[in-house]
Amino acid sequence: MATMVLTAVGGIVAGPIGAALGAVAGSAIDARLFAPKRREGPRLQELKVQVSSYGAQIPKLFGTMRVAGTVFWATDLVERRARSGGGKGRPAATEYSYSASFAVLLSGRPIRRVGRIWADGKLLRGAAGDWKARTGFRLHLGGEDQVPDPLIASAEGDAPAARSYAYAVFEGLELADFGNRIPSLTFEVVADDGPVRVDAVARALAPELDASASAEVDGFAASGGSVRAVLEALARTGGSALAAEGGRATMRDAPARVVEVEDAGVSADGRGGRVRRSIAPADAAPRVVTIRHYDPARDWQTGLQRARYGAGGRTLELEVAAAIGAGAAKTLAERVLAREEAGRTRRIVSLGLGGLAVGPGDGVRIKGERGVWRVVAAETERWATRLELTPVERGALPKPASSGRVLGAPDLEAGRTVVEAFELPGLDGPLSAPRLMIAAAGGPGWRGAALLGSLDDGASWAEWGAAAAPAVIGRVEAPPVAASGRLMDLVSRPVVRVPEHMPLEEADDAALDAGANLALLGDELVQFGRAEPLGGGRWRLGRLLRGRLGTEDAAPAAAGARFVLVEQGAMRAVDLPAHALGRSVRVLAAGVGDADGAEASALVAGRSVLPPAPVRLRWEARADGSAMLRWIRRSRAGWRWLDGADVSLGEEREGWDVRLRFPDGSERIEACDSAEFLLGAADRLGGPVEVTVRQRGDWGLGGAARLVVPGM
Repeated sequence: MATMVLTAVGGIVAGPIGAALGAVAGSAIDARLFAPKRREGPRLQELKVQVSSYGAQIPKLFGTMRVAGTVFWATDLVERRARSGGGKGRPAATEYSYSASFAVLLSGRPIRRVGRIWADGKLLRGAAGDWKARTGFRLHLGGEDQVPDPLIASAEGDAPAARSYAYAVFEGLELADFGNRIPSLTFEVVADDGPVRVDAVARALAPELDASASAEVDGFAASGGSVRAVLEALARTGGSALAAEGGRATMRDAPARVVEVEDAGVSADGRGGRVRRSIAPADAAPRVVTIRHYDPARDWQTGLQRARYGAGGRTLELEVAAAIGAGAAKTLAERVLAREEAGRTRRIVSLGLGGLAVGPGDGVRIKGERGVWRVVAAETERWATRLELTPVERGALPKPASSGRVLGAPDLEAGRTVVEAFELPGLDGPLSAPRLMIAAAGGPGWRGAALLGSLDDGASWAEWGAAAAPAVIGRVEAPPVAASGRLMDLVSRPVVRVPEHMPLEEADDAALDAGANLALLGDELVQFGRAEPLGGGRWRLGRLLRGRLGTEDAAPAAAGARFVLVEQGAMRAVDLPAHALGRSVRVLAAGVGDADGAEASALVAGRSVLPPAPVRLRWEARADGSAMLRWIRRSRAGWRWLDGADVSLGEEREGWDVRLRFPDGSERIEACDSAEFLLGAADRLGGPVEVTVRQRGDWGLGGAARLVVPGM
C-alpha cells in the first residue's frame, strides 16, 4: 500500500463486513465487493516520472523494481567558474559549471540496496557500482534505527530520520552532462532478494487477509487509492481470485473447497424452480487481452504481451504494476482471456437450506453434471438459496514469449584516468600567452575529469575546469628512426599501443595535406598515412611526415614515449601567465573512476609562443672573401606557403640574432632586421665559423638554424 510523503498511512481500514447469520455472512460478501470501482490501483506511468510535489505517493516496493522516486529535499545550485582559451586578438572564455545536492524518496518500506541508476535515460551508476559522473552518494535503507542524513541535518537544523522509508542523497552531483539541471533519475531498487510470492506481498499489505497464492513476481510496487485496489491488482497479476470465507477476505489460486450440490429446483414461492443456463454473445467477452508490465529483460522498462482468441472483437487492456518476464506476462494474458471467455457462461442453481453453507468464491460440482463451477453470487430468500455460477477456467500452460530487441544504456566502466600535458605551436594562429595542452582519457565509459594545475611544484593548485573529450593516448613500443622532415618517411615503421576501443584510421595524401592524423610521438609532431592493426590495441604506422609544425629539432621518440593523437576537440587548452615560461607545470586529473587522480608534468619551454626556426640557411662566397648568409623565415601565424611570397610575420617586428662561434671558442652576437647577414672576410681568416640564426619574437628567441661557413 502506498503512503503519503512524510506521512505514514497504512493498514486495513476495515475487515470483511460481518452479518448476523454466520454462513450467510459469507454469502453477503460476494464477488461484487471485489468488482472494479471508481478507485485505482498502481499504474505503470507513476513509477517512470520523477516528481517533487506534496502529496505524491511513495510506493511500497517488493522484490526488484525500477522507480523514479520523489525529490523531497534539494539545495540551490552551486556555481563554479574556470577560464580557458584566449589567443592573439581573442578574449579568454569563462566557463561555468554547476552541481547540486538533493534527496530522493524511493520506497515506503525498507529495502536492501540500490543497483543501477539512470539519469535522463543514461546510466549514472553501473551494475558494478561505478559512477559515470562525479557525485557523493548515501543510501538510507529505511531501518528502524535510521538516523537523519548529515547533509540534510546540517542544512535544515532539525531533520527527520524518515524511519521505514528508504531514500537516497546525492551530494555535489556534477550537472554539466545534464544541461546544468537536476536530471530525471530512475533507480533499480532491490527491496527483497530474488522473486517474491504474491501471497507474501498481499499479507504484508493486509495482515487480516487469508492469502494463499503460489505465483511469483520479480517485483511489485504497491500504490493506489486503497488497499482493496492494490489487492485487486495483485490478484490479477498472480491469476488469483479474491473472495470471502467465514467472515474473512481470502486470495486463492483456485476455490479453497469444492462442494457437491444437487439442483433441487427450490424457489422462494414454493412452486419449484428449473435448471437455467445462459451463454452471453461472443462480443460480450474480449477477443484480445494485452498485458502491460515491467520487464526485467528490458532494464525494467515497460513491456507488452498479447493473447488472442479468434478474430475481431474488443480488446481488454490491463496494466500490471509488477516486474514479470515476457513468458509470465504472456501466460497471464492467456489466463485472463480464458477467464473472460468462461465468464460468458452462467448457470443458476436453486438449493434448499443446505445452500446456506455455500458462498461466493466456493467451488461447486453439480451432481450429475461434469465440470467445476465457481460461485460468483448467492442469494437467500426464505428457505431457498439461489447460486449464480461460472465455469472454473482451465489453467493456461506456460507460453514462450520474447521481450523484443533491447537497446539498453551501455554500462561501460570509466577506468582510471590517463593524462598528458604538453606545449604545441598555435594550431589556429599565433597565441598571445603561453598555452599548455592537456589530453586525458580512460576506459570505454570514461566521460571526463576535473583538472587542477600548479605552477609552484604543488604548493598551491588552481581549478582548470574539466577535461575535453577522450583523447587517443598510448605508448610507443617500437620507435621510428631518425629522418628528415623534408620528404615523406617511408622507412620508419613505428609501433604504438593505444586502448582497444580507440582504433586509428588511415589517411590519404589529400587528408594529410589537410592536417589529418597529427600525433605527438615523444616531443615530435608526426603525421601518419598508414595504420596497420596488429591486434591487442597495437598499430604499426607508416608513410610518415616528420617534424611537423616546427618540431624537427625534437629527438625521435624512444620506446615507452607517449603517443597522443592531436585532435582539437580532445585537448583542453590552458593559457599560462608569462612567468610560467621556463618552469615545470604539474597537472592533476581526477575522474569518477579515480581514487587519487592521475598526474602529468610539462616544461613550458615556449614552443607555443616562440617563432619557429628559419629554414634553408645557406651561404654564398663573394670575391672579397666575405660570405652572404640568407635564410627563409617561417611564422607561427601560419604553416602553409600559399602564394610563393613571405608568410605573415606573426610578431610585432622582424629581428634576428646571428651568433658567430669561432675556432678559438670565442663568440659574437650580431643583430639584423632582415633574413640575410654578411659575414666579413676577416671573420673567416681564423678557420671555419659556426653560425646560429634565431628570430626575435615577442616572447623571446625562437628555434635555431645552424650552418658552418668554411674558413679561408
